[in-house]
Amino acid sequence: MALDQSFVGRTYPPTAPYEVGREKIREFAEAIGDANPAYVDQEAAKALGHPDVIAPPTFVFAITFQAAGQVVEDPQLGLDYDRVVHGDQKFTYIRPVRAGDRLSVVTTIEAIKTMAGNDILDIRGEVHDETGELVVTAWTKLVSRAPEEA
Repeated sequence: MALDQSFVGRTYPPTAPYEVGREKIREFAEAIGDANPAYVDQEAAKALGHPDVIAPPTFVFAITFQAAGQVVEDPQLGLDYDRVVHGDQKFTYIRPVRAGDRLSVVTTIEAIKTMAGNDILDIRGEVHDETGELVVTAWTKLVSRAPEEA
């Protein structure tokens, strides 16, 4: 059954602040195999004009995807998460994420489409720091596969 189009434009409350730590950045950079010194060395980051170490661009996926959980878990939407696959992801940065940032995410459903029986959900997550400054916008595309025919 197709998802309800009236959910397009629905915005969910901001998430609780997530404090970005140097160690979390280091662990993430190590996990993805990115040896950029700005991710692990304060002096290297400062030499590039940053006040502290910065996070790899995909670091915010963890908090934006968690915030998208508000959409996924919305019982009124009726999304069958057992059938969902991650279709796409993109980010637009205003500035890098830095150690010490306290980030919150406001999630909005941008589009709902149905193609070949699959529901396609486009979710925008706007990531703000503790001052309210927009840091990055993340777009997540989720595809809920059509039920298999018997």
